[in-house]
Amino acid sequence: MSATPTATSAFADLYADHIATLQQRTAAILARQQLSALVIHSGQAKRQFLDDMDYPFKVNPLFKAWLPVVDNPNCWLMVDGVNKPKLAFYLPVDFWHKVPDAPSDFWTPFFDIVLIDKPTKISELLPADKSAVAYLGESIELATSYGFSHCNPAAVLNYVHYYRAYKTPYELACMREANRLAVAGHRAAAAAFYAGGSEFSIQQAYLAAVGQGENQVPYGNIIALNHNAAILHYTVLEGQAPDQHHSFLIDAGASFHGYAADITRTYSAKPDDEFAHLIKAMDQVEQQLVAMLAPGRNYQDIHLASHQLIAQVLADFDFVRLPAQDIVARGISRVFYPHGIGHHLGLQVHDVGGFMADDHGTHVASPAEHPFLRCTRLIEPGMVFTIEPGLYFIDSLLAELKASPNAEYIHWDKVAAFAKFGGIRIEDNVIVHADRLENMTRDLGLA
Repeated sequence: MSATPTATSAFADLYADHIATLQQRTAAILARQQLSALVIHSGQAKRQFLDDMDYPFKVNPLFKAWLPVVDNPNCWLMVDGVNKPKLAFYLPVDFWHKVPDAPSDFWTPFFDIVLIDKPTKISELLPADKSAVAYLGESIELATSYGFSHCNPAAVLNYVHYYRAYKTPYELACMREANRLAVAGHRAAAAAFYAGGSEFSIQQAYLAAVGQGENQVPYGNIIALNHNAAILHYTVLEGQAPDQHHSFLIDAGASFHGYAADITRTYSAKPDDEFAHLIKAMDQVEQQLVAMLAPGRNYQDIHLASHQLIAQVLADFDFVRLPAQDIVARGISRVFYPHGIGHHLGLQVHDVGGFMADDHGTHVASPAEHPFLRCTRLIEPGMVFTIEPGLYFIDSLLAELKASPNAEYIHWDKVAAFAKFGGIRIEDNVIVHADRLENMTRDLGLA
């Protein structure tokens, strides 16, 4: 990954502290597990079935936690928490594909770098005695062939995943930059929607503004027009614009040095129709929920609060003819809002560690009534979360509701009239500091 203008000397100073933090964590878990080193594999390219081409490469997140190399397979990192980390960097001789440049970015002084031109040459660099060395990566068969007996030990992964929730200043700087890129894309996408674009053309406008291809952004963008917004993970990208634009939901991010942004906005084609007012009400709900993030609070409490607030919206807009507390008690709010309030964000979009009570991996499950909640953890300074309430008109869930005893409380004509809009989701990326919240998304002016 080449250097960018953001990689200034100040950025490098943050990186020095980041490496020191990872070294401290490594030394601690090695001592606890009586291991001598960790060997972290960037991964291997994967060949498509019955083809001579590979799938797009996705780097091991445990590898990119250490260095911003996200596009190069067959690299290996050896760390012991004390000595300078050793990096075997894959630099093949290849006239078929573009090979990576030899490392020269701001991060290179922090590693002893050895270039290898063939994947098998790593065997000459790995520790001869692997009895106390753990392999971290997905290529278990390869690791075993090299003599590793400790592959992804649960105790090591639990420890690493738990502390990944506490972002270093370097990581926060990367995520601010990812948000900056994503916000530029969101603005371009909104303009393309109002210009009458198709889902595909809106996607192209977004990617052009971000400057990243569809395999570089951290997840498949959700670009949904009209009723397609009711499909939570909609990724079809229809090439033909609909006859009439009613609504637009975009859930799209950007990557920077391996860190993700994950932002969602919803728009009405008409600035002052009832759907636009519903969006405004949901935006107010989202900002109320963001304000609830605070050190010492449990994240699932915010999820439970979100149902009360969304139930009030359902009552205020006459979708459900019950008080908000009854809408929640009867489970009706879960029909219109079936997902969790958000998740940890970082090296992965749905970052790890959300269900951990401690660094031994003690699991805290989501409530039985809310199985799709992705975090039950105590909120602490240094953590980064998404907050993303939604309200949808999903055919299959509404059909179940219509066949239930709760059907009598629903204003079905009103629900039917809003089906063409699909739904609403609004999502910001928020850093929790000890004394304040930093809404990276709103700070960039994305309303």
